Amino acid sequence: MRKIQKIKKFAIALAVLALAATFVSLGLWQLDRARELSASLKAEPIQDQRIYNLPDLTSPQGSLPVAAFGKSVATSGHYIANFKAPNQIGPDGKVADWEVALLQVDTESAILVLRGLWSERFTEPAIAMSNQVEITGKIYPSQFEDRAANTPSQISRIDSSLLTATSEYQLYEGFISATSENTRAGEITRTRIEIVLPKGDVPGYYWQHISYVVIWWFMAGLVLWAPFYRRRDEQPLES
Repeated sequence: MRKIQKIKKFAIALAVLALAATFVSLGLWQLDRARELSASLKAEPIQDQRIYNLPDLTSPQGSLPVAAFGKSVATSGHYIANFKAPNQIGPDGKVADWEVALLQVDTESAILVLRGLWSERFTEPAIAMSNQVEITGKIYPSQFEDRAANTPSQISRIDSSLLTATSEYQLYEGFISATSENTRAGEITRTRIEIVLPKGDVPGYYWQHISYVVIWWFMAGLVLWAPFYRRRDEQPLES
């Protein structure tokens, strides 16, 4: 009987240690991401004129690598959804509503594309879901700050995680700010939006990684503490 209890305690201890180690490793991964991001912001920008294919820079199964931020990328697919992204701040400091579309790039995955100003969405030929669209642009990390409320036709920030509950596709982290769009009918001409990554300052998505570090390590501590927790039996009140 004692042997069975010892085996049971050993199995519980092993499971606790394994779970705690998993949480610690997740925290370390987020910490590495934060350090990588901080180093990239302090480094001198490298003028990389190459246009990469989307799979060469990132995949829908992982996070957008910091080294890919702001690089030129090319892909193609079909627009399957369209959203208004309100109250966005452009490089000139002006506030405007932007048009963001979800581009299905293959049978299983999709990525958000910043197409331009919301006010110009009717100044171009309508693109049917059946039309193949070739995209060239620059890829950026998801926004972290909400600018409006979420509705079926509006997103609070440019972040694919907002669509995971409603989309059947694997969604790439980050988004492409389109510099050109081409269909069989030719190039779509409209005002394009330039995204400027902060330099020198620590952006919000850095602190987002740090907050994940705190959460994962807190969970590790909670798991290690849980086996030693003993609930006190309530003592009857003396009359």
